[in-house]
Amino acid sequence: METAYLDKEPTRAEVDAWPGATLLEFGTGWCGWCRGAQPKIAQALQAHPGMRHVKVEDGSGRPLGRSFGVKLWPTLVFLRDGQEVTRLVRPQDAQPIAEALGRIA
Repeated sequence: METAYLDKEPTRAEVDAWPGATLLEFGTGWCGWCRGAQPKIAQALQAHPGMRHVKVEDGSGRPLGRSFGVKLWPTLVFLRDGQEVTRLVRPQDAQPIAEALGRIA
């Protein structure tokens, strides 16, 4: 599992072109909600070892987060072939994350 948030985010066109299943996570390393969600995300991803997981550092003026309408962290966007299937905002448990991963796997 990727542990650090990307400083340089991919473009929306790049994200839209990604094939297969992707968990796109928006947040920051200093966000308490984000840090608290990491074990739950890791637990859910154990059943999907090949899943693309991209952690994007978000904030004011970051175009990728704005293009997805991100307001709170962490926001997990579940993509299949670059298209959003579902999302979770501030997940409190691994089960909803695992269910969402199952929808895109």
